[in-house]
Parts: sequence; C-alpha cells; structure tokens
Amino acid sequence: MSRIVDRRLNGKNKSAVNRQKFIRRFRKQIKKAVTDAASQRSITDFDKGESVSIPNRDISEPFFHHGKGGKREQIYPGNKEFQTGDKIPRPQENTGKGQGKEASNEGEGVDDFIFELTREEFLQFFFEDLELPNLIKTKLTTITETKKVRAGHTSDGIPTNINVIRSLTGAMGRRMALRAPYRNRLKEAVDELNELLKQYEKTDQVIIDLQDEILRLENKIKNIPYIDTFDLRYNNFTDRPTPTTQAVMFCIMDVSGSMGQAEKDMAKRFFMLLYMFLTRNYEKIQVVFISHHTVANEVDEETFFYSRETGGTVVSSALKLVTEIIQDRFPTNDWNIYIAQASDGDNWQNDSTTCKHLLNEKIMPYVQYYAYIEITEDRHQNLWQEYLTLKNQWDNFDMQRIEHLNDIYPVFRKLFQKREHGN
Repeated sequence: MSRIVDRRLNGKNKSAVNRQKFIRRFRKQIKKAVTDAASQRSITDFDKGESVSIPNRDISEPFFHHGKGGKREQIYPGNKEFQTGDKIPRPQENTGKGQGKEASNEGEGVDDFIFELTREEFLQFFFEDLELPNLIKTKLTTITETKKVRAGHTSDGIPTNINVIRSLTGAMGRRMALRAPYRNRLKEAVDELNELLKQYEKTDQVIIDLQDEILRLENKIKNIPYIDTFDLRYNNFTDRPTPTTQAVMFCIMDVSGSMGQAEKDMAKRFFMLLYMFLTRNYEKIQVVFISHHTVANEVDEETFFYSRETGGTVVSSALKLVTEIIQDRFPTNDWNIYIAQASDGDNWQNDSTTCKHLLNEKIMPYVQYYAYIEITEDRHQNLWQEYLTLKNQWDNFDMQRIEHLNDIYPVFRKLFQKREHGN
C-alpha cells in the first residue's frame, strides 16, 4: 500500500500537516486555554490569536525507566567515596527542576511548550460547539440562485479556462494519426534504399530519387505542428439552479435612559460577539440592527454600537418595527428568522403586556429562535416576568440574565449551544 506524506511547508517554514496533527493531539489543552482566554479578554479583542502553554508532562514521550522503591545492586566505576554497605540518601523530588518559581543552582529542567494559535484557529475553537438553533427547520428557499458546475469540455473558451492536459492529449493523438502514413512509407523507403545500395552506386538516379523521397517524408513529419488551435480544449461550466437556506438575525438593543453606560457597554459587547459568530459561520445571513428608546429605528452597525441616543423606554416600538420589516423584506416562507434582544427590562407596565401579545401573535409563530438578554444587577424587571410566560409557551424562546462582564460569554454559550437534531 502506498503512503503519501505531505511535507510541503507553509509560511515561515512551518509544516501545515504537522501543525494540524499537533492541534488534534492536544485539543483538550488548547480548548481549555481558549475558554480561559475568552473569559478574560475584551470582546473587541476576539479577532486575535492566543498563546497556549502546554505543560512539559503532556508533551513528553513515554519511555521505560526504573520506578520508585525496589532493591537493586549497582556498580559505579572509579568510586572512591563509598564502600559496600553504605546507604546513600535518595534525592528529593523536583529539586531545582526549572519550575520557574525561585532560583536554584542545582538540577535542570524544560520549560513548558508555548504554542501560538492563529486568529482563525482561535475563532474555530471558540465557536466550534455553537450554532443557530433550527437553522434548516423551514423549507429550502425557492428564490433563483445558480452555481457554476463543471460540464465537460468545449473547443471554444477563454484562455484562463484552458485544460492543459486535455489539450496536450488531443495534440498527441493528432500527431500520431497524421504521422502514421508518412512513418510507414519512410520505413519502407529506408529499407528499399538499403537494398538498392547493394546493386547501384550513390550517384545513380534511382538512388538519388529515393533519397529525395526520404527527405520529403522526413520534412512532412517534422512540419506537423506540436499543438494546433484545433487541439485546444477548455473547461466548460454551466449554471445549475441550487436551493439555499437563508436566515436573518434581528439585533434589538435598548438605548433608553434606564440603560446606564455599563449596561449599554455589556449589550454592545454581546452583540459584537454575536455578529462575529454569525458572519464567521453563515454566509447566507443578513443582520438587521434595531435600537430603541421610546421610538425604534433601523440603524447601521456603526450607529448601533456607538450611538449616544437616550430617552424613555417603549419596547413594543422595536417589536412593531420588526414585524413591519419582516412583512416588507423577509417573507416567512423563504427566510429563517432569528431575533436577539438586549434590555435592562425596565419598561412601561402596560407596554410589557403589549410586547407579550405582539410576540405571541405576530412574531413567535414565524421565527426560528428568539433570545432575550436582561442586563441588570437588581431583581428582575416587569418585562422579564411577562417573557417568562412566553418561555413556557414556546420552545423556540429562551432568556438569560447578564449581571457582569464575565457573564457575557457563558450566557452567549447557553443561548447558542448546539442542539440535538430534531429539537
């Protein structure tokens, strides 16, 4: 059986194959390092790599050696200090083994192995067990979308689509076919010339005529072009209709006066994390940013994250705007709809009831998943109490609470952890 080892080097003389083998081998340690880093670094620093420390004991190779205890006899040549029967104290464990805690003039050791994760590798580990729930629950969309697929070869095309192997194969076949009759006649003429030279002189006309014919045949063979435009073959591509699954994520953030700067900052960080997750994992996803106080507005990313607007709180204004946008631009038959809402939960009492009715009647029956995040250190607000009834009624509704910055990542994982198929 043939075994092929890819030893090609990528950037900075690092073997990509060996790197992937190392990552697979120490996956557990790397995953733990990524998780620890996620709880410590800022959300805005998530697009950077990470240094992973692998303890020396984890990368050491197994070997046979004498275990502790037991009785054995050893002879040390050149010994001048000890006699038979002398007892030698056992060395203390880990004495001066380079642990990096304090200085020592004894022993030696090996530092822990430091492994640098790239940005892509860090994000892959960070998001590997997260997904949008029920992404393919609705039907595949029927909008027209085509994909270029291979469809054999053609004799016409553009230079970038030339199939070199197919063109050279055709040229070789053409040369063999055109040369065959000339080669056969050339062989016969050479054999005939050798026989006539036994009977005639080289200056005789019959010899001269036969030599001229041989030269003409050789020129015929030589003048057959190595490759001709007739030989060129191009890769042919055709458009094939392909079904695709579409999704849209609505990000709703409360920017009212009851949301302090700390609460707004935590909400922005949560949505930054969510936005990075969506754009990394799903190509066919659109993101709609909606900020609200007493009035809701659809805004761009810059305004959503850095606007300084403030005011009272009417959460239903955002939900009404969501229903309008869905009706205008995202038909529920063609789109998987996801909504994430962040607020401190402080809302007009009557408006919280309105929010519950809007969700029950106009939103929840048509969305794949709705995630509500309450950002507050105090007791739950009235909006949370109204939403609790929705959580009991709808399987595609979930809600979590964020009190501190360190809660953002655990809450995010709870809301978007992978579900088993069928849930």
